[in-house]
Amino acid sequence: MSAGVFDTRSNELGEGPLWHPRLEQLFWFDILGKRLFTKPGETRQEWLFDRYVSAAGWVDDHVLLMASETDLFCFDITTGAQDHLVPLDAENAATRSNDGRADPHGGFWIGTMGKQAEPEAGAIYRYYRGELRRLYDRITIPNAICFAPGGAHAYFTDTAERIVWRQVLDGQGWPVGTPEIYLDHRETGRNPDGAVVDRDGRFVCAEWGSWRVAVYDPSGRFLEEIPLPVEQVSCPAFGGGRLHITTAREGFSADQRAAHPQAGMTFVTDTDLVGQDEARVIL
Repeated sequence: MSAGVFDTRSNELGEGPLWHPRLEQLFWFDILGKRLFTKPGETRQEWLFDRYVSAAGWVDDHVLLMASETDLFCFDITTGAQDHLVPLDAENAATRSNDGRADPHGGFWIGTMGKQAEPEAGAIYRYYRGELRRLYDRITIPNAICFAPGGAHAYFTDTAERIVWRQVLDGQGWPVGTPEIYLDHRETGRNPDGAVVDRDGRFVCAEWGSWRVAVYDPSGRFLEEIPLPVEQVSCPAFGGGRLHITTAREGFSADQRAAHPQAGMTFVTDTDLVGQDEARVIL
C-alpha cells in the first residue's frame, strides 16, 4: 500500500484526525497552528482558535466535543459557536491538550502535556456524562488513545517511554486494575504516536520519526507497515473505506522544509483493514 496526499495544507503539528460517520467527512487539527480543518468533497474549510486545540469527538451532526489547552468545549461547525463544558488543566499555563478519542461507552479520553514536552508534566483524563476524572498522571507525551471493539480495553502510550499500554475497562468504560504492556519499543527506538483499532482488533499506529504507520495484531505481533513519504507521522483515522494519516513538520529547519515539501500534509491510502465507526460522545 502507498499513501497519497489527501490535503495539501501543511500542518506544523497535524493531529487528531476524526472521521465523522454521519457527515462522512474528515476533521483534523494543526495543534501549533491553533486550527481545525475539514474537507467535505473538494471543499476546504478551516477555523482558527485563540488557544491550542488538538482532538475531538462527535456529538451530533453539527457539534463536536473539542479539547483545548484550557478546557473541553462544544463547537458548532455550522455557526462557529463555542460552549464551555469543563476546565482542562486551566490553572496550568505550561500545559496543553494532545491526543484524544471518544470511547465506545460514550466517554472521551484526552491527554495533556507540557508545551515544551517537559518530563511527566501531563496526564490522561476521561470525560463521561459531565464528569472529568484524571486517570493517569506523570505523562510526558500522551498518545495512542484508542479502544478495542466493544470497549473492553483501552490503549494508550507515553511516547517518551516508548511503551503502549492496554487497560481493562468496566461496563461504563472506567479502568479496572493496572494497565499491562502491549508493545515495548524501548529496544527498537520506535516512537508510538497516534493510533486506532480496526474491527478485528488490530492496532494501527503512527510511529513518529519512522516514516510509517505500523499494524499489530491483538497480541502485539507486527503484521505490516504502511510507508509514508514523510518522517513525522502522527495519527491515523479510518473513514470512507480508507485510512487517513496526519503528519507534521514541527522542528524542521528551513533546509528540511525545502527538502521535504510534503511534510505536514494529510495523507490517505486504500487498505484491506476495516475501521470501527468513531463513537459518539454522550454529554
